Amino acid sequence: MRLRVCEGQGEVGHDVNIVVRKVIQDGGLEVGLRLYVLPGRCVALGWCGAVVVVRVVAQRWCSSASPRITTHYSVVPRETDARWADVDMERYEDEADVVVVGGGPAGLSAAIRLMQRAQQEERELRVMVVEKAADIGGHILSGACLEPRALEELFPDWQERGAPLNTPVTKDVFSFLTEKGRLNIPILPGMPMHNHGNYIVRMGHVVRWLGEQAEELGVEVYPGTPASEVLYRSDGSVAGVATGDVGIAKDGSPKDAFARGMELRAKCTVFAEGCHGHLAKQLYTKFNLRENCEPQTYGIGLKELWEVAPENHKPGTIEHTVGWPLDRFTYGGSFLYHLAEDQPLVSLGFVIGLDYTNPYLSPFQEFQRFKTHPSVAAVLRGGTRISYGARALNEGGLQCIPKLTFPGGCLVGCSPGFMNVPKIKGTHNAMKSAMLAADSIFDQLTDEKNAEAEWVEPVSYETTLRDSWVWKELHAVRNVRPSFHSPLGLYGGLLYTGLFYVLGRGKEPWTLKHGVRDAERLKPASEANPIAYPKPDGEVSFDLLSSVALTGTNHDHDQPPHLTLRNDSVPVERNHGIFDGPEGRFCPAGVYEYVPLESGDGVRLQINAQNCIHCKTCDIKCPSQNINWVVPEAGGGPAYDGM
Repeated sequence: MRLRVCEGQGEVGHDVNIVVRKVIQDGGLEVGLRLYVLPGRCVALGWCGAVVVVRVVAQRWCSSASPRITTHYSVVPRETDARWADVDMERYEDEADVVVVGGGPAGLSAAIRLMQRAQQEERELRVMVVEKAADIGGHILSGACLEPRALEELFPDWQERGAPLNTPVTKDVFSFLTEKGRLNIPILPGMPMHNHGNYIVRMGHVVRWLGEQAEELGVEVYPGTPASEVLYRSDGSVAGVATGDVGIAKDGSPKDAFARGMELRAKCTVFAEGCHGHLAKQLYTKFNLRENCEPQTYGIGLKELWEVAPENHKPGTIEHTVGWPLDRFTYGGSFLYHLAEDQPLVSLGFVIGLDYTNPYLSPFQEFQRFKTHPSVAAVLRGGTRISYGARALNEGGLQCIPKLTFPGGCLVGCSPGFMNVPKIKGTHNAMKSAMLAADSIFDQLTDEKNAEAEWVEPVSYETTLRDSWVWKELHAVRNVRPSFHSPLGLYGGLLYTGLFYVLGRGKEPWTLKHGVRDAERLKPASEANPIAYPKPDGEVSFDLLSSVALTGTNHDHDQPPHLTLRNDSVPVERNHGIFDGPEGRFCPAGVYEYVPLESGDGVRLQINAQNCIHCKTCDIKCPSQNINWVVPEAGGGPAYDGM
């Protein structure tokens, strides 16, 4: 090994990975080199059997005090990594008419509608659905109170087909909580919380049933198949997706069992990833889809499924609350639904707007504290907690809907975001959007003008959506969520909802704005008050790790963390330095923790990626926007059963 002093630039005491080219007679060979920056010069250490010419190809800064965290190839390119030099990177290809990314309510509704149209018009059509969960429905988490309007349009005979809608709503309760008290608010027909005609469901089971219906119609459904990359044609149109590679070690090197993902190509690709899809984020940038809309605003929903004492069980009853334990400037509330199943089950959860400002707030801890309220604890005591989970949800409504189509594809469902926030419902709108998109795609595919076309864009989808009941519904409630940003907070929002939605159905001639992104709303720790949360009692409230154990989440430990950082030094220098490490509090699964350095001088961020339950909160709320969630290897994530 030879030491060679080269010219270079960099910060004193920092390392950077670079690539050099070893010059030999029969060509060039790229090898790895470590560069250590000293005052006034760079010292390069590398294997040198001949003249070495240093050429910086790519660099990634990593503080010597903060060891490398991110090894994922989306951040650390394999093209410049000598360990990948001789690895076969060819991918097999398959082709369909339509590829749907995401096997949730929207994705499956799109696929079903396409095949229904194909059968009605006696057309040959190949439709593929790829889903990252190991089983269809395994990553689905929702309240859920389902408004069956879209389902009735998709399958008018859904009852005869055995759809698992077993609990019609029989009673609505809406309350304002104080720390010890409860004030019930009357619910009248036409109010957002009026749920008669709707059904309490276990949404994962509904999605599993939709998957069965799709397969019966001839849709090819592939669970355990995460889409990791958008493919493009030479003209810039979307050509399909690539599935994730497998067999990559935690340090980013190829294992002996490495296997390349597949390329799934289609004339039209439907992105139905759910809230804050990682491929949708790329499409927003590629096609400038958010040019004429506001930044999306989000919430996090945390949920538990309980088997309660029979005397506390009231099948068909729905309860919602606002108020305690949140202050009036933090948007949120709870739900508690009594299911009619073989067991006396209740589904309860807590939703908190991710536009909260206090970096010390923990959504998980607020949820646990909520359950200690006398009126809630009375239902749970003597029962058994069965499941736990969490998921981000879109709350922006009409103002935040992006352009939905682009050359070769479209966005449907909770990916662009069609949730009706006052109702706390979005599945019916998500399904309807997907059905409208499917009709437009089918019309394009069967138009003789497109017989030889490589791709289609379902341009009529946006028009039909704006003419549908989805748009009318979202327009009526467009100002409810942003009204909570008034100086009165919760009280101002409730007052506005009563005056302009309940009485006027959103006919006011103005549209309120949400403002800045959720990530920008956190105050520095120096301007916020720490929150002292009570210790869990083990009966009603619980600790985080025992809760994560109930999610069934699992990832191969020996793979690059799929919670990637754009810059490994930002967590310590900015997130911890300014905001006192909010990652450890806003994550509902214990993925992020700051641990002391072995030297005892400072801390480092540790990412426990195996705990991740795919909620996407970190990608949304990180105040530095330094976290980029990408799909892990196939089959990773939670294993929810009817959540």
